Amino acid sequence: MKEVKEALPPMIFFAIGFNLIVLTTNLILRHYRLQFANHLLATTAALIVGKAVLVANALPFFHRFDNAPLIKPVLFKSSIYFLATAAARILERLIEFLIHGGTARGLPEYVTANFIWGRFLAVQIWIAVLFLIYTFITELNRLFGDGELSRILFTWHPTELKSARRRKIRTLTTLARLADAHTVDDLRNPATQAHAEMIALIGSLAKAPSPSRRT
Repeated sequence: MKEVKEALPPMIFFAIGFNLIVLTTNLILRHYRLQFANHLLATTAALIVGKAVLVANALPFFHRFDNAPLIKPVLFKSSIYFLATAAARILERLIEFLIHGGTARGLPEYVTANFIWGRFLAVQIWIAVLFLIYTFITELNRLFGDGELSRILFTWHPTELKSARRRKIRTLTTLARLADAHTVDDLRNPATQAHAEMIALIGSLAKAPSPSRRT
């Protein structure tokens, strides 16, 4: 279930992206009575991308630039996703060939006869663009905190967001001053006023009411 939850967002994102690419390309080619691909193929490609994302996320060096400026993890992870997806697409075709009775000796001939490299590269270019967008969104979500980006986009109004940010900043500033003015023992001791103030401040951060939706 953990792997399914991890693979589901990129699958949905790329299913929508690939189907939009197929739709617009087929609309352009309709005048010439040609078809680039179908929507089932686009959705299947999104499943391959989801599997490639799981493999890439498990690599030991995948989070190497997590503490660097945002552009570095975005470009680094997008590159790994791009290479993992390219390898997965090629391997899936080769494995399918072997399962259906092909032999290792026949692989070069199969690749020459059946791989349309122009289409493969065109799809990979779009995969690279979509991965840049996807990775940028996921890195922003990680930077803001899990779920914070969705609240900013879909729940909070701009004025409410600014008000909530100011309230949190004031609370954190007061908490920092409290920590500077008292010892650790004072803050840990439930009988002191400093401990009560600290608990109240932390509680206001943890239980701050969500901005009310406008009717």
